[in-house]
Amino acid sequence: MRFTSLIVELIRARPRLVFWIVVLCQAAIWLVVPLLLYRGPPGDLATVLAYGREYQVGTDLGPPLAFWLADIAFRAAGNHIFGVYLLAQLCFIATCRALFYLARNMVGGPQAVLVVLLTMTVTAFSSPGVEFGPLVLARPLWSMLLLHAWLAIGEGRRNAWFALSIEAGLLLLTTSSAMWLLWLPVAFGLATARGRRNLTSFDPLFALLVIVVLALPYLMWVIRADAIVVPALPAAIDLAGRAQHGGLLLGGLLAMLAGVIVLTAMNWGWLVRRPEDAQVIFRPPVDPLARRYVYFFALAPGLLGGLLAVLYGFDRVAGGAGIALMMAGLAVVVASGDLILLRRQQVLRKVWAFAIVAPALAAFASLLIQPWISNREVDTALPANEIGRFFGESFERRTGQKLQAAAGDPQLASLIGMGPARPHVLLDATPSRTPWITPQSFAETGGVVVWRAADTVGTPPEDIAVRFPGLAPEVPRAFDRLVNGRQPALRIGWAIVRPKAP
Repeated sequence: MRFTSLIVELIRARPRLVFWIVVLCQAAIWLVVPLLLYRGPPGDLATVLAYGREYQVGTDLGPPLAFWLADIAFRAAGNHIFGVYLLAQLCFIATCRALFYLARNMVGGPQAVLVVLLTMTVTAFSSPGVEFGPLVLARPLWSMLLLHAWLAIGEGRRNAWFALSIEAGLLLLTTSSAMWLLWLPVAFGLATARGRRNLTSFDPLFALLVIVVLALPYLMWVIRADAIVVPALPAAIDLAGRAQHGGLLLGGLLAMLAGVIVLTAMNWGWLVRRPEDAQVIFRPPVDPLARRYVYFFALAPGLLGGLLAVLYGFDRVAGGAGIALMMAGLAVVVASGDLILLRRQQVLRKVWAFAIVAPALAAFASLLIQPWISNREVDTALPANEIGRFFGESFERRTGQKLQAAAGDPQLASLIGMGPARPHVLLDATPSRTPWITPQSFAETGGVVVWRAADTVGTPPEDIAVRFPGLAPEVPRAFDRLVNGRQPALRIGWAIVRPKAP
């Protein structure tokens, strides 16, 4: 009697149910893990909240939408980071949902589930997805844009143009890389006969008008601030080093695809001794234009983003790894044929489960094990709540006023900015980056200046002492990390700049 897996039967009969189960479980993992383990925000999340608090139309970090949404989510959760973590996972769910509908439209529901399962193993969608910011918000917008671009350009659905225009406009308000990415659907449409036919109607003109209206506030800020959108090309003598940098970025993208590569290799027919045990996931024939669409957007964003990173020296692929690798799972499924045979199912399930759980285990190890074997500080181990509460309460006790601003060490000042008082953050070393507060206004309203103390006296570093003459250092305050390990306690030197009397 031939054995039929219950999971395979569910994929065949109820693909949407399987999709929601696996996606919600993945989102739950990365909602619970940071809430249980992280004492401080990961990556640049504290800076995102510091910028979002000011509701600037544009900053040196780019368009404003992600910063605004981060602050709204933070305030909606009662000034708790839970709101931002939840927002990040909602972005993940929206990304997977749009990708599922795009894949279902091309390869059918059952194989669309396989697409989502493969995409979930890409590490760019696991722990980095917790660090909400422009790169995370751009993912659902890009996936929805790809869905509606196919419906509009590939299938000629006129009602898809409005959604496409909204997503393109919001993408321009999210990341500076949108000005490059949005040319890719246009290039694909112009390169195909069907696409050219669908682009010659009036609908693209109306879509362009909506895009301009949505992006107009940021475009006006760019013009009025004389912001440089396109950096200058590097000198020729730097190209060798940039090429090496590009190779490292490409290697990083391939490493993020390790789960997809391993699962694909483990399902090869030559590894299975009894091919009759394989179960089949069927799909209708794929439209040749859809096949080219998938391959184009599986390769073009990564190649374009890598080229921009090489030319301009970016530290990551332009647009982020999530956008560059979003279509990788769909490309593998499209290339696998109309009949996908699932071989060695127990092994595949174990490999997939490990690829999903491994990033969470790595986050656990970095917090609890790394402090004992390395002196490198982990950002998520810093006690953000205690730091923000202590300096806010200390300032209020000394002056009788609510803390208005924090300056000094950028990382520590951003953590204080997340405290109950939500003070402004002044990057005093580069005050042009924080135009909402100047050193002069900081001296008038008062605030705290913080730095990492190198001794028990709390002597401020020379550069901070020059920028804030006359500082009277307080006794440094020590904070314990989640696990100190071989590292000493975090000792923060600080001083209060008292507000001037009206």
